[in-house]
Amino acid sequence: MIPECIKKESTAILSAHYNRLIKIKSEQHVWGGDINESAKISTSEGDFFLKWNNLLKFPKMFEYEALGLELLKKTNTFYIPEIIGFSESNNYSFLLLEFINQKHKKHDFWEDFGIKLSKLHKNTSEFWGLENNNYIGSLQQQNFNHQNWKQFFIEERIEPMIKLARDSNKIKCEISFLFDQFFNKIDEIFPIEQPALLHGDLWSGNLLSANDGYACLIDPAVYYGHREMDIAMTKLFGGFDQVFLHSYNEAFPLEIGWKDRLDYYNLYPLMVHVNLFGGGYIYSVETILKRLS
Repeated sequence: MIPECIKKESTAILSAHYNRLIKIKSEQHVWGGDINESAKISTSEGDFFLKWNNLLKFPKMFEYEALGLELLKKTNTFYIPEIIGFSESNNYSFLLLEFINQKHKKHDFWEDFGIKLSKLHKNTSEFWGLENNNYIGSLQQQNFNHQNWKQFFIEERIEPMIKLARDSNKIKCEISFLFDQFFNKIDEIFPIEQPALLHGDLWSGNLLSANDGYACLIDPAVYYGHREMDIAMTKLFGGFDQVFLHSYNEAFPLEIGWKDRLDYYNLYPLMVHVNLFGGGYIYSVETILKRLS
C-alpha cells in the first residue's frame, strides 16, 4: 500500500530521529481526507502517522504543514503531534508524525478548549499574514503581509477565490458584483483588533482528543488574522459544543455583535468549497452577500 520509496525514506528518517535502527513492522490504511493517502505504521519504536501525495500536484504542502504545526506547538497551548520528518521521493512528498490514539473526551474538554483557543489567539504579530504561503485544503493559500485586516481579507483571502471560481465558471458576474458591495462595507462590519495566530482551518475534522483526553489540533492553515475567523469556522460545519464559547469569552471577550459577523468571515471557507465542490456552497455565499445589498 505505501510506496516502497516512501517506506525506505521513512525508515531512514525514523532511524535518524531516534538514533537507532527502526523497522516498520506493519501498516494499516487510515482515512486521511480527500487529498492525501495515509497510513498508521507500527514500528519497533511505536506507532506513527504517515501521509503522502503527488509532489508535482501539491508542491511544498507538507513542508508548509510542518511549519504550521511547529508554530502552533511553540505557543504551548494545544497538544500538537510531534513532527518526525517530511521529505520527497520520486514523485511523492510525505509527512511523518506522531500517531494520536484518540481517547474519550474529559468532562471539561470544551471548557478547556475555549481557554486554550483564547491563549492561542493572544499570540500576535505586527502584520496580517505569514512569512510563507501555505494551503487551505488542496488549494494554495496566499499570506502576503498587510498592515490592515480589510486589505488582507480582500486581497489574500476573497479575491483569489473569486478569480479561481470565475476562471472555472463556477460563479456568475452577479456574485462578483455582490462581493464588491461587501468590500465597500467591510469597515462597518469587522471590529479593529490586533492580528491573532489562527489555526486557519478549524473544523471538527481537524480536532482530535489526545491521550490526556483534551484537544489536539492537526492539519493547520495558519496565519495571523482576525480571531473571529477561527470562531466562525467552528460554527460552519458543526461538531463543536458551544460550551467552549463561554470559557473563551471569559478569558478573551469577543467584541459586541460577534455572532452577527460570523457568516461574513465564513465567506472565505465557503468560497474555498465553491472552488472545490461547487453546488450548494454557491447558494450559501449568495445568501450571505445579499443581506448587505
